[in-house]
Amino acid sequence: MRQRCGILRALAATGRGLVLLSLVASTCVAARAAGADDTITIHPEGAALSGSPLHLSVTLAAPSIRGPIEGRILVDGAERSIQDLERGSQVLRLEDVVLPPGRHTVEVITEAGAARASIRTVPGWLSVLPPLIAIGLALIFKDVLISLFVGVFSGALILSFGNPLLAFGRSVDQFVVGSLADSDHASIIIFTCLLGGMVGVINRSGGTFGIVERLRRYATNARRGQVATWVMGVLIFFDDYANTLIVGSTMRPITDRLRVSREKLAYIVDSTAAPVASVIPISTWIGFEVGLIAAAFHDLHLPFNAYSTFIASIPFRFYPIFALIFGFAIAFTGRDFGPMLRAERRASETGKLLADDAVPLADFTSESQTPPEGTPLRAINAALPIVTVIGVTVAGLWITGAASVSRVDYTSTLKWIQDVFSNASSFSALLWGSLAGATVALLGTAAQRLLTIRQSMEAMVDGIKAMLLAIVVLVLAWSIGAVCSDLHTADYVVQLTRNVISPHWLPVLTFAISAAVSFATGTSWGTMAILMPLVIPISNGLSLHAGYQVTDPLYYTHMVGTISSVLAGSVWGDHCSPISDTTIMSSMASGCDHIAHVRTQIPYALGVGILGMLVGDIPTAFGVSPWLSIAVGTVLMILGVRWLGQKDD
Repeated sequence: MRQRCGILRALAATGRGLVLLSLVASTCVAARAAGADDTITIHPEGAALSGSPLHLSVTLAAPSIRGPIEGRILVDGAERSIQDLERGSQVLRLEDVVLPPGRHTVEVITEAGAARASIRTVPGWLSVLPPLIAIGLALIFKDVLISLFVGVFSGALILSFGNPLLAFGRSVDQFVVGSLADSDHASIIIFTCLLGGMVGVINRSGGTFGIVERLRRYATNARRGQVATWVMGVLIFFDDYANTLIVGSTMRPITDRLRVSREKLAYIVDSTAAPVASVIPISTWIGFEVGLIAAAFHDLHLPFNAYSTFIASIPFRFYPIFALIFGFAIAFTGRDFGPMLRAERRASETGKLLADDAVPLADFTSESQTPPEGTPLRAINAALPIVTVIGVTVAGLWITGAASVSRVDYTSTLKWIQDVFSNASSFSALLWGSLAGATVALLGTAAQRLLTIRQSMEAMVDGIKAMLLAIVVLVLAWSIGAVCSDLHTADYVVQLTRNVISPHWLPVLTFAISAAVSFATGTSWGTMAILMPLVIPISNGLSLHAGYQVTDPLYYTHMVGTISSVLAGSVWGDHCSPISDTTIMSSMASGCDHIAHVRTQIPYALGVGILGMLVGDIPTAFGVSPWLSIAVGTVLMILGVRWLGQKDD
């Protein structure tokens, strides 16, 4: 530990003469163990920020210690917390320790030994710089790769004591490699590659063009093509990743023929993926969401059932519900406004599905993705692999979920089925489904002798190549998410606004905070995991302080509204953020320029989000029925589309 700290001090000294680097120097630790054997070592976990709870990593290396021992933690000489420490490393989150900028002393004292560390905290606003830099550069310069990397680098610069060379290296070996090493992320990359390869094969074998010919009689105009895309997005409700990739890649050739802009296709795909998966009681989201609610209820000893509360929160999730309704209204009426209207007019009038300077995240239009001359165009060659992906994915969800849920523990069949899907392993199911779909595509092509084995494999490789840019963007998005985690970005945002509101205003404030955190970090699940343990106790405390009892209907309304606001706000930020994986995957599956997708989607999502707060979160917190809010919001959206929207022809 002494050697490591010496290196860090030397690195900090390297940039001491640079004003900017001295401002972003996040932590300087000089730990000194009380004993000669370095029994205890302590250092900050990530950045030590003013205005946010202190995170400490404490390592207890005492071979003779068995089980937990009592310990004391002193910050600047004052005892702030008492912890039971166990042998090994653990992260302590000191909620009651919020330090101003400057140097502070932290001591850990136990019967096994003691240690002291000097910690330098820096202004908390530094933690929001990396995502803001990435988002700002992406929107200004329209280059998502360099924007994301600069965001990752800026965060690494803060975390590496202002040393640019160390930050440059850490951007890759710590954050990029760490993102790739995550098993869930690896599953998404493999799933994306397999699905891209499958799309490449069905394109080359004429299957995609066969579907286009079959649907020509139904999707006879742009409006019907958009409505068909929306319907397919709602039907594939069990997982947002599967929804995005399957709907986008399947409908793209059809909407291209109908002169629907890629921006419009990406919007419809994105506005059905996470919104529908987050509110349907049988999807891969449910177990995660219910688990967070249950943990908070357990800690507070609240007499509520987590799953019942989840079901009760569905009509309060105004943004996902309104996003689905608004997406259908836009598709059905054929009316648009703002940047989307310009994109639609470009596509319908000139036939340019993308702007001249657009850089689509995936390219399925090359010659290698078109069938050889004379190839029969059979829709079955596309439909069968796609149905296989859906069928095997659903079966995989059932198999993995049923393995952890015993049927004998349930009296209700419906509740058992819901819990089976809630406890399923979505990543395993998606991998099985994409592998099965790619295999069926290859076998079907070989059985009909449409392509040689060499041609089939070349088509698969070309399909995977088409996904390369999207995969790079995904990895960089995950990397900046890791940077935000180490900088405790979400903690800082939450800390700014957690103590100043009444229970009636908590749901709408929670939605705004959740949306901001999700937008800045690009992750809905990470936002839910961070905020849910915080806002449920806040809702409980505010309601009790206001004189409500746990049994009062309005107490429960405030609790359900707050929980739903976390879930809805997380979806909003995930829906709009340029660094969100589902937003990136929507651009990828639709073959759309990513920044163009974000720029055209944000006005729609922002309007729907504001409407959800005004007619949903605020009135329901004062006792208005959520169903009345949904009805009023639906009418206002339809009138708004009719009033603001214009047809593209």
